[in-house]
Amino acid sequence: MTRPARLAVGVVSAGRVGSVLGAALNRAGHPVVAASGVSDASVRRAERLLPGVPLLPPDEVVTRADLVLLALPDDVLGPMVSGLANAGAFRAGQIVVHTCGAYGIDVLRPVVEAGALPLALHPVMTFTGAPEDLQRLETCSVGVTAADGDEAAWNVGEALTMEMGAEPVRIPEPARALYHASLAHGANHLATLVSDCVELLRRNGVGAPERLLAPLLSAALDNALRHGDRALTGPVARGDVGTVRTHLRVFAEHAPELRPAYIALARRTAARANGAGLLGSDGAAEITDLLDDGREGQ
Repeated sequence: MTRPARLAVGVVSAGRVGSVLGAALNRAGHPVVAASGVSDASVRRAERLLPGVPLLPPDEVVTRADLVLLALPDDVLGPMVSGLANAGAFRAGQIVVHTCGAYGIDVLRPVVEAGALPLALHPVMTFTGAPEDLQRLETCSVGVTAADGDEAAWNVGEALTMEMGAEPVRIPEPARALYHASLAHGANHLATLVSDCVELLRRNGVGAPERLLAPLLSAALDNALRHGDRALTGPVARGDVGTVRTHLRVFAEHAPELRPAYIALARRTAARANGAGLLGSDGAAEITDLLDDGREGQ
């Protein structure tokens, strides 16, 4: 794959993602010439990961750069792009990259009108903004979106991703929103689920719940990624109605706030187990009827 020429990089802004990706691009030979950041955390992050890089207003960062990295929150990206375009900050020949998972390149339409190349590069990883995140890049994928039919643009996005040490995965523009929703549903809700389990165990007198859960959850995740629905186990997948009834009762008594989530996830587990042939139709119906009764009793 053709390596992009040496590019002057401007980072807007030096948050957890922008500072790390800026450092990765700098390590790959694309010098960061300017960054924006006003909070104390952003300034400290820039000093640590982008030493010597001047912190400037966003429009000045963009005008100095050949490669503009817009590492902004989802709701800020569109207005920022429009504001920079209205200020005449973008120019023909620039490469403008955003890192939001929820958007493809349509949000960068003002960039295209200025003659710049739009790309969406979303690292599928959570970052802390610490130097060790550079090593995390080497184990993660990046969702790449470019203009449909523009193979040269796709190649640029993939080459930049590989230079940062990550693996590019093509995400078509129409799939971008569902792609991000799927990642958020898995990663964000997994974190919520695990935290709820840890808290419930701890407040009921179980010592070191993290140590208790770590091998179980690690094995469950690994098995699910390797084997899909064949990895389903537990009382719902086995059709153990009595155990599920007990679960509903103890959740009602000790953690009623978690009971709706248990019911919703158990219903999905029953449906997937039935579809995979692990749970017969009669067993799935019995579990579902029990869960429906439990939901009505909330």
